[in-house]
Amino acid sequence: MSGAGAAMGAVILVLLFSSGFLYFRYWRLKKDIYHFVDKMDKCLEEMISGKDGLEFEETGEDVLSRLQTKLKRLYEMKQEYALSARREKEQIQALISDISHQTKTPVANMKMYLEILENRENSREKAQDFLELIDGQVEKLDFLIRSMVKMSRLETGVLKIVKTPAPVFETIGNALAAIRAKAELKGIQVFVDCPEKLTVNHDRKWTEEAVYNILDNAVKYTETGGKISISVVQQEIFVKISIKDTGKGIAEENLGRVFRRFYREEDVHDQEGVGIGLYLSREIITMQQGYIEVKSQKGKGSVFQIYLPR
Repeated sequence: MSGAGAAMGAVILVLLFSSGFLYFRYWRLKKDIYHFVDKMDKCLEEMISGKDGLEFEETGEDVLSRLQTKLKRLYEMKQEYALSARREKEQIQALISDISHQTKTPVANMKMYLEILENRENSREKAQDFLELIDGQVEKLDFLIRSMVKMSRLETGVLKIVKTPAPVFETIGNALAAIRAKAELKGIQVFVDCPEKLTVNHDRKWTEEAVYNILDNAVKYTETGGKISISVVQQEIFVKISIKDTGKGIAEENLGRVFRRFYREEDVHDQEGVGIGLYLSREIITMQQGYIEVKSQKGKGSVFQIYLPR
């Protein structure tokens, strides 16, 4: 009996110990769950309120820790999306502000010219002069709108860059054809040094647009009788297109600004243009994994270098 009693006592002790251990595990798990729920509730409230700098506990490999890790990633994605949306909103606001600023002047000018034309004392010749001025402002608005459409289509991805192997010589030739008349009117000589059979994988239409914009600026800001030189060199990684002019040049402090949307130097506001061309050129080349550099000195001309990946 004593042996059976001892065995029974041992069994009871084991059962009591097991029950205590199970109760302890249950209590511990319950505590962990409450702690986790409280933590998640706090995190979710802070996420909903948009609070920054939330802290997550990631101390183990259990289910709760893995869930915390996924929740942290979800929170980071939310923050990234919010930041992207905020930047996009700021860009849209800046664009609207730029458009408003650019259209204000020609619209105000046309309104003023029309008010003058309403005066019946104007001679026929004078009226014709003002009609020509109005036509010039209409042309400026039309150019601005067409440039904005190009810019919008590129930035929103409506028009895609489609690269195909094609001779650079032909792309440059098409861009040159568009500025030849303006260059001839100013007596500007244009020189081209480009291998006719050099083929590069690029979007011919949009690259032509990029080259044209730089050439158009070169003609616009080069004095009568000046020169423009275009050279193409094949490098190890890139094909470099250099466009050099003998124009007015760009002040050193403004070199980093010339590719900004709507940027124009103070002393060129009497020239036609709205400051979109160079911005478009950079966007077009960047979308082809290339880049553009500019070197210039005030009064000594400029060199724009386009790098297209081979």
